[in-house]
Amino acid sequence: MTAAVAPIDHDSRAPRPERRPFAPGSQMWEQTGLITFSLTAGSAFLLQTMEPTIAAVVDEHSTFRTDPAGRAFRSIASVMMWIYGGDEALAEADRLRAMHASLNSVDAHGNKHQALSSGPWAWVLHTAVFAFTEGNKYFSTVKLSEADKEAYYREVVQLMRNFSVAPKEIPATFAEWEPWFRDQVENHLVATNVADDYLRVIQKIAPPKQIPAPLRPLWRTATKPVGRLQYFFTVGTTPEIIREKLGLTWTSSDERTLRALGWVIGRTVPVLPERVRYFPIAYEARRLERDRARLRKIIDLRPM
Repeated sequence: MTAAVAPIDHDSRAPRPERRPFAPGSQMWEQTGLITFSLTAGSAFLLQTMEPTIAAVVDEHSTFRTDPAGRAFRSIASVMMWIYGGDEALAEADRLRAMHASLNSVDAHGNKHQALSSGPWAWVLHTAVFAFTEGNKYFSTVKLSEADKEAYYREVVQLMRNFSVAPKEIPATFAEWEPWFRDQVENHLVATNVADDYLRVIQKIAPPKQIPAPLRPLWRTATKPVGRLQYFFTVGTTPEIIREKLGLTWTSSDERTLRALGWVIGRTVPVLPERVRYFPIAYEARRLERDRARLRKIIDLRPM
């Protein structure tokens, strides 16, 4: 997506902004498909589970407790489709809206919650902005300038438009988004049983249903270090005020360890082969675009 994003118009009578898929040339095209995406996906989901409506709907309808690995794989594949799916990216956004249209819930206090309520629906994508900037802080050697953050945020605005997020839920700029996000974290997010369960689940990754029972002890042994790292990265990349709300411990030693691991990751991932550096959908989309560019060059150079 190389064209400029149209300004946000909060007038409800204004025409709905254009939805369009992403293409090479955008930060999302370069960054979202990297395997380091998964290192902050946990903290993004944790922030989502502390939004009251999302928590209520996830509590009743999500499979994160019973099929955590399957849910994670499906979620990552869906996110890859948002960015690398071409025209199918918009179809994926429509599929998710249709799927969530019936995901309603009533909490223990009798409050009704709808998955497609404008604020909660937008919050899911707002956590992506946090995950991107936090991931860059710890797991990248290239630090973002304020201009880079504004450019990325404009791309997120386009993603929100693709998901039909209400304009009223979108701060106009990254500079406006930062204090808005802090206010949401401090004054709107709450400790929930869903957040507690999520933190428990990621530490011990349950085996996928298709793994035979005799092999499940082997799975648990093999994934135990992965669960520890997943929990560590999730807690470490979560805002301090959220750790306080959830009663999570994070020491200065933990922070030094996270930064040391991030230093290694930030210097290792860029030198990995592209096939390893990117998730499969992202890699294939990038390869296809290169093939198309080569074909275009040959066509343009053909004898006339």
